[in-house]
Parts: sequence; C-alpha cells; structure tokens
Amino acid sequence: MKIALIDSGIGLLAAAAAVRRLRPDADLILSSDPDGMPWGPRSAPDLQHRVLVTAQAAAAHRPDAMILACNTATVHTLRAVKAALEPAIPVVGTVPAVKTAAATGGPIAIWATPATTGSSYQAALIRQHAPGVQVTEISCPGLADAVQHAELSAILAAVADASRRTPDGTTDVVLGCTRYELVASHIRTALRRPSLVTPVLRGSADSVAAQAVRRLTGRPGAVTTGRGRLTVLLSGRESQLPAAAIAYRAGQHITASFAA
Repeated sequence: MKIALIDSGIGLLAAAAAVRRLRPDADLILSSDPDGMPWGPRSAPDLQHRVLVTAQAAAAHRPDAMILACNTATVHTLRAVKAALEPAIPVVGTVPAVKTAAATGGPIAIWATPATTGSSYQAALIRQHAPGVQVTEISCPGLADAVQHAELSAILAAVADASRRTPDGTTDVVLGCTRYELVASHIRTALRRPSLVTPVLRGSADSVAAQAVRRLTGRPGAVTTGRGRLTVLLSGRESQLPAAAIAYRAGQHITASFAA
C-alpha cells in the first residue's frame, strides 16, 4: 500500500503519523510546497495551480490513495484534484471536525486561520453541522506560520492569545488547521484554567487516515508489520523532511519508524 499526503507545509505530519500507526507497512509520499506556501492568501486559480502541481508530483510515484491534508486545499481544490486523478487514485479531503464536536451539544469553539475564520465555507459547516449549538469562531493569527517554522515562543504566544478568547463553558475545540494538531499539547495546557473545564480537542488526522485506508481495504485499519518506504517531495524535488518536522511528536514518530 502506498499513500500520498499533500499540504503546503508540515501540516501533513499529523495525518501521516496517523496513517503510519494504522499501516506501518505502507509506503508514504509526503508532498509539500515550500516554494509556494502559504497557500491561504493566494487567489483561487493560483491556489488550484499550486495544489495540482504538488499533487501531480506525488501522483508520479503511483500512490494507491491521496490525502489532501490541508483544509484550505480541500475547500478550494478538492473537486479539481479529484477530476485530475480519480478514479486511478482515490482522493480524500480534510474537513474540520465541526460535526463531531457539535454532536456533544456544545458550546464549541473553532480555532482557525484568519482566512478561514468567518469564511463562507466555515459558516456553511456551522449551519450544516451545528444548528442550535453555540459556536465561537477563534481566529489564530500567526499560529500556522509559527508551527511551520517551529518557533516555540511565537507558538506559545499565539496559543495563549486564542485560549484567552475561548469562552468559559466551551466543551470542544475544533482544530481548523492541520498544523494546529502538531501543537495540541500546548493548546491543552493553555486551555487549563480554573474557570474552564479543559475542552476536548477535535482534529481531523485520525479520521482522514482511517478513511484513506478504508478506501483501499474496506476496513478502517489493519494492524500489519513491515517498515514501508518514505518519500519526501519539496515542491516536486525529492528531499528529506524539513528540520522543523523533528520538533513535533508526529515528525519524530515518522522519522524513527522509517529509520528502524
């Protein structure tokens, strides 16, 4: 089994580690776009071009399935990527876990990038999956960039700021950017305060990994043995994981498991 993951940067690490846990025998292709990131501020046509080029670089390695491990890419380009690659390569997108969080009854908060917060896409998710649930949208300026570059002081400052704006009584926090899952431990720590029962964090990595494996096997996961092979593509160039990846548990897991 060979699974490709696509993102502008290291946000794909969380889903990659989840796939690795499900299928340690699988080959992984991690295709990111350091030459073109960030994707968020780009126009829709430019974004679609960057994502398609990044996806096609991975597709050249003949994966059995592909995960768009980026909320922005999924929102704006999933249809185009599917049109380009399916049915030969099944494509799985990433959607914030609003439905799962809202099922608890709330109140919930959605942490997301400034571009996503207040967007028509996020508003549609809330209308569809959280009718009648109290939802607070929390913009997290600078957090995605700080995670990309593993700048701990900037990460902690951005997380602390978002935590202060998360209302008391919030039961679930949706992580609306895949990079945020890499710093989930810092987010949990920041949300621990006397006036707030620590909310459950809702990411997407485990669910998209399970969906990709299910598309190929008919089951959400299968415990197998084997090492698999790792291919890293940086704007189409075969390379190594960026140094910043090793700052995170997911990056450490991937590095150690393929080196074992």
